[in-house]
Amino acid sequence: MAEAAQIELLPAQKVAQDVQVLQAPNGVCYAQYGDTHLTAQELERIVQAVPDSIAAALKRRAYYFVPLTISENDETLIAPEYSVDFSDRAICHRNVTFGGSECIFISTRLMQDRFALAFEFFINVGHHFVESIGVPQSFGDLIWAQALADARGETSQDAWENRKKATDRTRADEKAKTTFFDAAFSDAIAIYLLSLSIDFDYADLREREYPLLAAPVLAERLRHIAGLFPANAGYEFEIKYRRRG
Repeated sequence: MAEAAQIELLPAQKVAQDVQVLQAPNGVCYAQYGDTHLTAQELERIVQAVPDSIAAALKRRAYYFVPLTISENDETLIAPEYSVDFSDRAICHRNVTFGGSECIFISTRLMQDRFALAFEFFINVGHHFVESIGVPQSFGDLIWAQALADARGETSQDAWENRKKATDRTRADEKAKTTFFDAAFSDAIAIYLLSLSIDFDYADLREREYPLLAAPVLAERLRHIAGLFPANAGYEFEIKYRRRG
């Protein structure tokens, strides 16, 4: 294992300038730098899971998969290799703007497995997509009906907290409602993309801070997302409530 003292941290801007940016068939721009522990095939499979209709809204963005991203004194630095010291200082991702483009540096070596790495990437894609197009009326109508029906749980802490504020009968909070819509939509996109690229158990998304959204309710959201943004060729959307064997 390389020691931190032997690893030269590089400014994110230099990495963005020096590394070759690729474009997946769906149009998503991405790059790989350093010892990421990812093969080119694994990475392309994850990136290409983004449907063409979603990828089209991610223009002027590039996703850089690097070993570790470190933010210090308002500067973003990249470690080309892993070290324990650098991992303690690293963050999951960092958005940096160079010129008119946004570069998203994702720390691959902070993720325990391909599941975690893919989800980190898809969470970023979900947020960026919402920033670009907002929330479709049909999806907003669906989740608001679910919220008024007091569906159990939510898909993230942000969605959970703002849904509670938005449905508080003593005080209407339109800002919280908007934030709930944004969070729930980006969450649903991320989970949908994860389902296209990896076979996973929904329970793996459980966190301590809030109750996870009931599976049938999430299924409604994911089917709606799949109808709006069909999967690319070579990817399949499927929900199974019980595994065999």
